[in-house]
Amino acid sequence: MKIAVVGTGYVGLVTGACFAEMGNHVVCVDNDPEKLAKLKNSEIPIFEPGLDAFFHRNIAKKRLLFTDDLKQAALDSEIVFLCLPTPQDEDGSADLKYVTGVADDLGKIFKESGDEEFKIVVNKSTVPVGTSQKVREILSNHGLTNFEVVSNPEFLREGFAVDDFMKPDRIVVGGKDKRALERMDDLYKPFVRQGNPVIYMDNESAEVTKYAANSYLATRITFMNELANFCERVGADVSVVRRGMGADNRIGKRFLFPGIGYGGSCFPKDVNALIKTGADSGYNLGILETVDKVNKRQKLVLVEKLLDHFGGDVKGKRFAIWGLSFKPNTDDMREAPSISIVEKLLELGAKIVAYDPAAMEVAKRYHFQDRVEYAENEYDALDGADALLTLTEWNEFRNPNFKELESRLKNKLVFDGRNIFEPEAMEERGFVYYSIGRRTVGK
Repeated sequence: MKIAVVGTGYVGLVTGACFAEMGNHVVCVDNDPEKLAKLKNSEIPIFEPGLDAFFHRNIAKKRLLFTDDLKQAALDSEIVFLCLPTPQDEDGSADLKYVTGVADDLGKIFKESGDEEFKIVVNKSTVPVGTSQKVREILSNHGLTNFEVVSNPEFLREGFAVDDFMKPDRIVVGGKDKRALERMDDLYKPFVRQGNPVIYMDNESAEVTKYAANSYLATRITFMNELANFCERVGADVSVVRRGMGADNRIGKRFLFPGIGYGGSCFPKDVNALIKTGADSGYNLGILETVDKVNKRQKLVLVEKLLDHFGGDVKGKRFAIWGLSFKPNTDDMREAPSISIVEKLLELGAKIVAYDPAAMEVAKRYHFQDRVEYAENEYDALDGADALLTLTEWNEFRNPNFKELESRLKNKLVFDGRNIFEPEAMEERGFVYYSIGRRTVGK
């Protein structure tokens, strides 16, 4: 099948590479010259485990191509996937200018070419309810009739995106035209050979499904963070509380780990977009408003612990940071708790030296520039630091050389924002150890 993918961010690049891996001919379109130059030079501009094998193999087989020529790509393809950014606007809504702009371009292209073949335009981007209808209207305004707009939201976890695409829990397809749904079924059959469902519905329901799923997961995380803060105050251990909760099959074990708040490109933006869409429709989604408020507060809970330990003054203190990305196995720092924490500590006069296995270039370019130091490895970050802060649960941080920690840190003091270590073990090693929702030891 011939496919065009417009946009080569996380979703677009993974979508294109995975479709190509299944034997389709895929052309990825982007208008960013710097990114396009890297892609044409077989360089992957993002960090995503497992993507490189599909990327290089399908480029070599000429099943995966990159261009800035939207016209040629669209005219040569049966299906055009829109994998475009929908950034959060100032009022919390999703900014659809890229989606509607490309839709308008496609309308002009198909109209001016006189191409009368049936075309399928697929919204893969996370978009608010009603967006498919907007795209449909834009195409219709150009006089097009032989097309369908399909909603096909992505459910990709950064760090696991390739596995999620190749072995999906489910695929959601929203649309009305039988021909389009049959083509989508043909496209996705190789991905669901083990029987996981392709769920068909109307466009509006498909659009809501994506926001509902992400907002519910954000709510679970936020509930556990609230519960963790409560556990600390009453002497309970949130880790065993979590196990007791997760054993109930009505609840399950996933997304019950407390920490310093959620971040990333999806949860913060999607929660706010659903709040705004609800308000626009005359309905107040009060639970989600609270989720957003609590999550913002949670991002600074580690700073509160630091200030409490140091008597309210961290000016001139030097802190080692392990982890900058919003989660492990990605270089993505969008809405990462590390941003809020580092910015606040800098504001309070502290000095920061940071290490992250993947995200330091992103931090240098987009966030902290030269306002913080960057270490070659996690141990070099410790030299002369008054405390260590763990902000991302990369596997390589889980079992460190504690003798290195003892010898390089000025104080045997750790603030663990991801509960990587166990309080009892840290107490035995003589550390003062703060975590989330568990007792502080060594103080």
